[in-house]
Amino acid sequence: MLDKKLLKKLKRGDPQAQKQLYDTYAPRLYGLALRYAGSPEEAQDILQEAFIKIFKYINTFEQRGSFEGWMKKIVINAAIANFHKHEKHRFQSDITEINETGIENYSDNDPDFTMDELLEAIQSLPKGYRAVFNLYAIEGYKHKEISQMLGIDVSTSKSQYHRARKLLQKKLLDLKNYRAKNG
Repeated sequence: MLDKKLLKKLKRGDPQAQKQLYDTYAPRLYGLALRYAGSPEEAQDILQEAFIKIFKYINTFEQRGSFEGWMKKIVINAAIANFHKHEKHRFQSDITEINETGIENYSDNDPDFTMDELLEAIQSLPKGYRAVFNLYAIEGYKHKEISQMLGIDVSTSKSQYHRARKLLQKKLLDLKNYRAKNG
C-alpha cells in the first residue's frame, strides 16, 4: 500500500520521493521485467523505461486499484514495447527454427527446479514465445488480448504459447536428465 504523503510528493515530482519509490519497488518490478527480457541488461532497460513512464504518468493514478498493480501493468507494457522495437521479423524464424518434441511422463507440478532455473529456461525461449508465454501463463491474459497487444493473430498467439510450453518442458526435462546423470 502506497503512503498518501509519498503519493502527493510523487505527484509534485519530488526527487527524494521518486528515489524512495524506486528503491522500494525496483527489485520486484525488475523480476517481472526479467521474465520478458532475454538478458539482465535488457530487463534493466525495460525497468528504466517503465519507471520513466511511472514518474511521467503518476498523476493519472486514481487510487482505485493497487498502485503496485498499476506499476506492473506499465512494466508489462514497456516489455511489449521493447518486444516490438527489437523484433522486425518476430515470428517467422521462431516457428521454423524450433522443432516440437513430444514430452512423455512430464509433470508441470514437478518441484525439482529453482526459481533461477525456471527464469533461465523462460529467458532462453525465443522472444515471440517468451512474450506470449509470459502474458498467457503468468499474467493471465487471454489469447485475444495478447493478439491485440502484440499485433498478431489469435491463432498465432495460441501456437506460440503451445510451442513455448513444449520447448520449456523439453528444456526442464533435459535439465532434470542432466542432473540424474551427473549427480
